[in-house]
Amino acid sequence: MAGSIGGFNAHAANLVAAIYIACGQDPAQSVGSSNCITLMEASGPTGEDLYITCTMPSIELGTVGGGTSLGPQQACLQMLGVQGACQECPGDNARQLARVVCATVLAGELSLMSALAAGHLVKSHMIHNR
Repeated sequence: MAGSIGGFNAHAANLVAAIYIACGQDPAQSVGSSNCITLMEASGPTGEDLYITCTMPSIELGTVGGGTSLGPQQACLQMLGVQGACQECPGDNARQLARVVCATVLAGELSLMSALAAGHLVKSHMIHNR
């Protein structure tokens, strides 16, 4: 991990790119915004629980302007409750959208690592000749 700049994850970039396109973000920013370190460790009294974290220090996004003004992308932002500027506390909608991005990456990391650990990913690729 020493010297790693955001390359300690399974597939954060796939999820960031998907959300960025759906929510009217600049897809070019998915490169820098995908810097992510995912850590998993055994926890709990018997060590049978899993503690997983995703750290994403450079998520670049917004909820005003650009592609966020397109109808389908506005609908996605509205569904997430972050469309437009927050009048009470400027920047809050963008911060909440960044949390949604990171939480989605965390869920995707857990899903992919579970599939790898159980051997399901390889089996499904073999079945479909991929």
